[in-house]
Amino acid sequence: MDLFLLLAVFFGTLAIGVPVAVCLGLSSLAYILAAGMPVVTIPQRMYAGMDVFVLLCIPGFILAGNLMNFGGITERIIRLANALVGWMRGGLAMANVADSMMFGGVSGTAVADVAATGSVMIPGMKKSGYTPEFAAAITAASSTVGPMLPPSVPMIIVGALSGISVGKLFLAGAVPGVLMGVCMAITCYVLAVRHNFPRQEWKGMKELVAAFLAAFWALAMTGLILGGLLTGIATPTETAIVACIYAFIVGAFVYRELPIRKVPTIVINSAISSAGILALVGFANVFGSILASERIPQMLVSVVLTLTDNPILVILLINVLLLIVGMFMETIAALIILFVPLLGLATSVGIDPLHFATFAVLNLMIGLTTPPVGVCLFVACNIARVPLAGVIRAVFPFLVSNIIVLLMVSYYPPFATWLPNTLMP
Repeated sequence: MDLFLLLAVFFGTLAIGVPVAVCLGLSSLAYILAAGMPVVTIPQRMYAGMDVFVLLCIPGFILAGNLMNFGGITERIIRLANALVGWMRGGLAMANVADSMMFGGVSGTAVADVAATGSVMIPGMKKSGYTPEFAAAITAASSTVGPMLPPSVPMIIVGALSGISVGKLFLAGAVPGVLMGVCMAITCYVLAVRHNFPRQEWKGMKELVAAFLAAFWALAMTGLILGGLLTGIATPTETAIVACIYAFIVGAFVYRELPIRKVPTIVINSAISSAGILALVGFANVFGSILASERIPQMLVSVVLTLTDNPILVILLINVLLLIVGMFMETIAALIILFVPLLGLATSVGIDPLHFATFAVLNLMIGLTTPPVGVCLFVACNIARVPLAGVIRAVFPFLVSNIIVLLMVSYYPPFATWLPNTLMP
């Protein structure tokens, strides 16, 4: 009965649009009160969930991304993306994808990508002749590439939950992230030819070189992050601190577009964003511990294994479950609640933990562009000032593209494991 109350309150509050963190907290509180447990259990378990050293790098990477964004990174990356592919049919749409791939290596979050690049790319695409719905759809869809590329906030969460090396997780997402970008770019080209989308003029190698040099210091931040992790010189948390210092120096003294007076505001906004993520981590840990006490993870594993122990079918069942969950739940909450029990299921049938972590995160990234809780869709719609229904129709081809990549990564482990096992054996 207590478990029924927990789930009823959670799904009931979620259905009326209450933020996921609050849903987790209210449902956990209802369960604890009904079970006669002390309410002090909630802050204790919240603290236990947040008291993980590797989570300290989340505020650092968020601050570094915000410093670089306010320091002129967005415009320079967009210029480079346009110089690379803007001259092709549908090139501005492909530049949107390329921009997300490059910007993702700085911010590590999809929502930051949509907000930062969408405010520039969506009006630009509309002005160039693209429909507002398509402009919003490709901006939302391409933003899901970012969290697959280092530094990735979801991968940091997975590392904290599983003990898998964050450096290996960063590398494991790199190839799938590139595959997502390439497949979406191909989809853009096919749609551009079909609908006769415009192309921009080729501005020559001079512009390409100039755009690359202008964006070099921004792009080098990804190399700095990976270099520190691969060489073992720094932990993920130390790397995040170095990234913040680097972002400040580049924005304030190299690009000279980061006013010193804005830094306190950027720090405060980054702290608020980080606090939101960590509060979600804390409440999700309370919720997950309740599910663990009710032996829900063990029940889930046993139910699936009674159906099949074939790894191919288990992967399919996990993907279907996560696709459904991603339609209704925020990525980090879904990872904290489901990752550990599903990891146990995956390893019980011989699936490599690193491989499982990669396709699980990729799966939930797709959920950022699926209704009814597609956060990136909402942000893109708000920027483009168009109804959600039209954007959902326009994003469908990109969902298909991403699901194809998901199946490739799910059923061919080297896409996820080859790079980290080669560089970090």
